[in-house]
Amino acid sequence: MTSVKTLRVEAGATRDALGRGVFEFSDRYSVFDWGEMPDLIPGKGASLCTMGAFNFERLEAEGVPTHYRGVRNADGETVPLADADEPPTEMAIALTQVPDLPFEGEGGTHGGYDYDAYHAAADGNYLVPLEVVFRNSVPVGSSLRKRRDPAEFDLDADEWPEEPVDLPEPVVEFSTKYEEQDRYLSRAEADEIAGEASIEELDGLARRVNEVVTERAEEAGFTHEDGKIECLYVDGEVRVADVAGTFDENRFAYEGREVSKEVVRQYYKRADPEWVEAVSAAKREADERGVADWRELCEESPDPLPDELVQATADVYAAGANRYTGREWFDAPPLADALDAFEA
Repeated sequence: MTSVKTLRVEAGATRDALGRGVFEFSDRYSVFDWGEMPDLIPGKGASLCTMGAFNFERLEAEGVPTHYRGVRNADGETVPLADADEPPTEMAIALTQVPDLPFEGEGGTHGGYDYDAYHAAADGNYLVPLEVVFRNSVPVGSSLRKRRDPAEFDLDADEWPEEPVDLPEPVVEFSTKYEEQDRYLSRAEADEIAGEASIEELDGLARRVNEVVTERAEEAGFTHEDGKIECLYVDGEVRVADVAGTFDENRFAYEGREVSKEVVRQYYKRADPEWVEAVSAAKREADERGVADWRELCEESPDPLPDELVQATADVYAAGANRYTGREWFDAPPLADALDAFEA
């Protein structure tokens, strides 16, 4: 399904009913939309599955509809997270339909993608082809810094400072989900792409998820900076899908330091700037040429992480999941010690 987790279908979705499936969380990771990177991060999949299940169960307790059904234990049974005998790597979910999204090429509407065909095939039971992004602050590395000015958010600054900036109120944005390059959309364009799903309901659901995750983050000593959700639409209802509130989907800070895959992004910006720039150049060229797959145009490949940073990244995910869930699932050093390795 993605570069970091796969989907095992146990009963396919139809136009009339949801199906059943299992997310298998791997130790792969991705940055800058590259796809699978050269290294594996030991235990990362279990950390994300554990944290995602924890958040889904909190959301369900708060009345937020989701596609979550439980985690798989060592015997293959679907159980609540509290009943798992070890950190899970598989999550049981309800499945919706994900039709193909045809690419029309340069000159087509909506970036050259045929969303009318997508929705015609879905017939009212589908994964909404949007990512709904919510922001409580603007950390270093946020794409918002390139796209919008501080004054738009009632901030007294002409330029973004080189430090995280808290926003007066949470901001919700919409970006594409299935295009080769993510595009941020106007609210009107997002409404068209969403199909039958209400853009107001998507907005409200994102704000509710943000509230629940932010509350837990503060309880655990984190600052919740931003995140995203994906949603399915069925029987006139929008539900939270994919995974929510993990260190891959969201950005958190702990004692002023980033706790998410942002630490790896920032490492590559410092240590492998040629590859980072080649990715940006390939994306620009793909836009100019009206082609979908920018990776074929990229002339560089990422270097592997140093061994010590592979372990440090694994420690950040494990220690962060322990702290966030309030349970020692993993044998990991204190979170502050794990983060120290990225400042050496």
